[in-house]
Amino acid sequence: MIKKILIANRGEIALRIIRTCKEMGIKTVAVFSTADKDSLHVRFADEAICIGPPSSTDSYLNIPRIMAAVEITNADALHPGFGFHAENADFAELCHDYGIKFIGPTAEMIRRMGDKITAKETMIKAKVPVVPGSKGLIKNVKQGKSIAAEIGYPVILKATAGGGGKGMRIVLEESDFETQWNMARQEAKAAFGNDGMYIEKFIEEPRHVEIQIAGDQYGNVVHLSERDCTIQRRHQKLLEEAPSPAVDDALRKKMGKAAVKAGKSIQYEGLGTVEFLLDKHGDFYFMEMNTRIQVEHPVTEELLNLDLVKEQIRIAAGDKITGGDYLPQTNVHVMECRINAEDPKHNFRPSPGAITSFHSPKGHGIRVDTHAYSGYVIPPYYDSMIAKLITRAATREECITKMLRALDEFIVEGVKTTIPFHKKLLHDEVFRSGHFNTGFLDNYDLSDL
Repeated sequence: MIKKILIANRGEIALRIIRTCKEMGIKTVAVFSTADKDSLHVRFADEAICIGPPSSTDSYLNIPRIMAAVEITNADALHPGFGFHAENADFAELCHDYGIKFIGPTAEMIRRMGDKITAKETMIKAKVPVVPGSKGLIKNVKQGKSIAAEIGYPVILKATAGGGGKGMRIVLEESDFETQWNMARQEAKAAFGNDGMYIEKFIEEPRHVEIQIAGDQYGNVVHLSERDCTIQRRHQKLLEEAPSPAVDDALRKKMGKAAVKAGKSIQYEGLGTVEFLLDKHGDFYFMEMNTRIQVEHPVTEELLNLDLVKEQIRIAAGDKITGGDYLPQTNVHVMECRINAEDPKHNFRPSPGAITSFHSPKGHGIRVDTHAYSGYVIPPYYDSMIAKLITRAATREECITKMLRALDEFIVEGVKTTIPFHKKLLHDEVFRSGHFNTGFLDNYDLSDL
């Protein structure tokens, strides 16, 4: 029985967790930096502890201060949300050592899936399809060129500790290999303190389709259908939807089975997401596994009418899951637009500042997850996402129409947002056709916003 949860995060996801905890009768503790003293997660938690100045390093990433807040409030569990410490194996291990339930997988599970080389080796053993490539880290340019020649160009160089598109370079031909190798390693070293690189076959015209899974403490693992995250810019997701326009029932069953294999191979506990690249021929390949709840989890919640945060807490408390896979309800389509405080007309540059007017859309089939309000000041220190707008309808076409209506009704004044970008995207004929890939936005014209 979990009685009090400290939420080691901020903003929208912290508020999202607080709501479920209240419905479950669980007390909550918010931690916050001085920049977030007026945030709604601070207001609606049962207790709130300031853990430092605005810088993430001095507050949300400061483990001693978070653990001190746990001790002061007598919390018996900790929810990391997403980002910050959500996939920090050392932090999960520390919580375990201090008798605090980390609401997520164990440190060992995080480590096995957090390093991409180790994760790939684990998937090969589990007989989950993987992209052809190196069996381990590349030692030097000569070895890299040899492997690239064997699997065939184009190839992609990836940082083993990578994420968010950093330390990744596409190499189209051998003459370009060394230059891209050096650039990828430098970027990886700067971003992660680790310049280890591996190489894979570059899948042309791929879609990004992920499978939500859940596993309990008794070896049961199930999948909860897919989400299509193909609409992204520089490997950052902007819009997600389910069911995927590219996945039929047979493929869903096949991908779901592979994702469950992935989870069972490490006896996975908690919520996780197995991410695949789906090529134009219907073949799919394991890309990575995120050992946390995703930003886009509301898509699955609305698709299946299921509270995923509640499932996380139940699993952490030792409850068994159903043991059966979840498939989409009939006649339902769900879409999520990430509303960021960014200026899409100027290369999506951040737009922090005071929100002078704020009105969120309402109506049937519309959900808004946000911590923003009129008068709220968006700090310049953190992620720029201020809201997630989710729509649910009977068909994809109706879902798009509903989303456009909701975007028209969404008022955020005082800062620039990605709302105009989403409106343009949803009117786009290629997007509406459902026939697009991850490169769709590479050269997208936003000059008319």
